[in-house]
Amino acid sequence: TVVGPEAPLVAGVVDRFRAAGLAVVGPTAEAAQLEGSKAFSKDFMIRAGVPTARYRVVETMEAARAALDEFGFPVVLKADGLAAGKGVVIAADRAEAEEALPRLMGSRLVIEEFLAGEEVSYIVLSDGRNFIPFAPTQDHKNIFDGDKGPNTGGMGAYRDDRILTAEQAAAVDSQVIAPVLAQMAAEGRPFTGFLYAGLMMTPTGVRVLEFNVRMGDPETQPLMHGLQSDLAQILLAAAHGDLSGAARFEWAGGSSVCVVLAAQGYPGTVRTGDMIRGIEAADALGATVFHAGTAEGPDGLLTAGGRVLGVTASGPDLAQAIQSAYDAAKWVRFAGMQYRTDIGAKGLRRY
Repeated sequence: TVVGPEAPLVAGVVDRFRAAGLAVVGPTAEAAQLEGSKAFSKDFMIRAGVPTARYRVVETMEAARAALDEFGFPVVLKADGLAAGKGVVIAADRAEAEEALPRLMGSRLVIEEFLAGEEVSYIVLSDGRNFIPFAPTQDHKNIFDGDKGPNTGGMGAYRDDRILTAEQAAAVDSQVIAPVLAQMAAEGRPFTGFLYAGLMMTPTGVRVLEFNVRMGDPETQPLMHGLQSDLAQILLAAAHGDLSGAARFEWAGGSSVCVVLAAQGYPGTVRTGDMIRGIEAADALGATVFHAGTAEGPDGLLTAGGRVLGVTASGPDLAQAIQSAYDAAKWVRFAGMQYRTDIGAKGLRRY
């Protein structure tokens, strides 16, 4: 069994499966606190010596306002618990911060310095000691083109080996992944399963923004579209606790791109129940249309969530992968459909 969502992992589904003698890929409830609590994660990074942004964990509105004075603006506000990828606000000024504080403040809130640089998603599969990295990906969190508007669970992502140089990837492995696995083991909670490091590649080196304890969405879609390895055998080795003999992942040449098609109103109150058409035509172009917020209705497929579909395609280079994904997406239709038109554009500018 491979566990996808974070909430069951934090609730301990892996512990229950293992107690029943079942093969499962994922972290225990204790290890899943890396995602389950932003405050735990930040404190853990300090213990592990992992480079990250300066931060404060606050428990009252008064302490939060005092921390705003300390950090200045822009500043990053993070809800402590699970928030489906929407618990982070980058406040440009005090007015934005004051508006967001009541929404994000639970029993604790993390306030941290804003880091400038290139954001990268770096996912590895671990057996608790060994790990195998996936190709680097880049997510597009904001709802509108040009990284404008509120954060979402992700409006699209692309896979391309050139997102990180070989030297940068080696630095992530040695400065982030290896120390995390070593510290988790030393604390008696070895990390197994997918470890997702949300990174900021700053002018002074890599910094960790956050950890997730599962594959990312929409990063997984372009990863799966371009993966050539026998994933089932590698996952089985991870479930049995020994990746030492597993080969590194092999990829199709070029790049892969996922464009998320979202419902009207997302990331706020969404409209559902709209008829979806054109998926077969998109598939016929060689794309894979991954379902997320869909349901079967009496007359066909209907929208049933915020992020409805992920149209994913590959190509010999990033430009052609982008073109293929958008060519396929144009065939899909439902009322109120919205999507970004600049997925992968950052990569084109980089090259």
